[in-house]
Amino acid sequence: MTRPNYPRYAARLNAFRQPGEGIAGMIAAAGRVGGLDAADLNYPDHFDGQTPEALSGMLGRAGMALNGLAMRYYTEPAFSIGAFTNPDRTVRQKAIDLTRKGIDACRAMGGRVMTLWMGQDGFDYAFQGDYARMWDDTVAALQAVADHDPQMDVAVEYKPNEPRAHALMPDAGTTLLGLREADRPNLGVTLDFAHVLYADEMPAHTAHLIARHSRLLGVHLNDGYGKRDDGLMAGTVHPVATVELFVELGRIGYDGVIYFDTFPDHGGLDPVEEARTNIALVERLRTLAGRIGDLPDLRAAIDRQDAAASQRIVAREVFGA
Repeated sequence: MTRPNYPRYAARLNAFRQPGEGIAGMIAAAGRVGGLDAADLNYPDHFDGQTPEALSGMLGRAGMALNGLAMRYYTEPAFSIGAFTNPDRTVRQKAIDLTRKGIDACRAMGGRVMTLWMGQDGFDYAFQGDYARMWDDTVAALQAVADHDPQMDVAVEYKPNEPRAHALMPDAGTTLLGLREADRPNLGVTLDFAHVLYADEMPAHTAHLIARHSRLLGVHLNDGYGKRDDGLMAGTVHPVATVELFVELGRIGYDGVIYFDTFPDHGGLDPVEEARTNIALVERLRTLAGRIGDLPDLRAAIDRQDAAASQRIVAREVFGA
């Protein structure tokens, strides 16, 4: 996979929300970070009262380009028990049509990827849903939105749960099965670091599987303790696993945008300073990954599955030990 390595960094715009300010204020605040040269907008909520042309102008004035859009289905109450999995055919079609409109808006703004986070598509109780029907409806919906604009990439961002107790596509394996059934060349996966931890997966291994069986269309960087979607600053809890992820991203040729899906607003942090810290940490970890990935002694230790040797080598490079 080869994609232009510009823009490189984006951040969750809702983290920059200020009382009484809308999307214009969020974009302007993100533009003060320095180093954020990309943005992902949420559809339809960030488009409330705005045109694609106006939003493009806001991004340009802030020194950012649009990477893509992310669908949000929580603006419609009927989607609370499912968008693509809703038992009402009319509601399912409404979700598909909304996604198509989002893809059109993304195209109008020059974006290259539509991200689907289907948190409302799942179940909470045994005997609540017909699993086969929910699965078939979701695969059909993915095909419908992918076929709407075959030149637009559509990425599924999986997550084990929340808001539903069980997501229909909770992990990498299940998501890849769904995409295999949907069988559309413009479908792929967005890897979210905290979601991967939450799913008891190893980020680098997950990136490899995605690239092996589908397409890695987006990387959301953050960190956490694996119990929930903590949204902590990148590399603060799992620095070594983050470095390994960057090594794997280099191997598979991913050079797309790195999106900081972090929650400074949840902990009262200054979002501008938090974003600057994310960039500083990731620049350091990417540099380390570039050096570590080419070390012959580390490659030899990995070939032997010699964890004692590999951990000493990594510690020496990452921590100076």
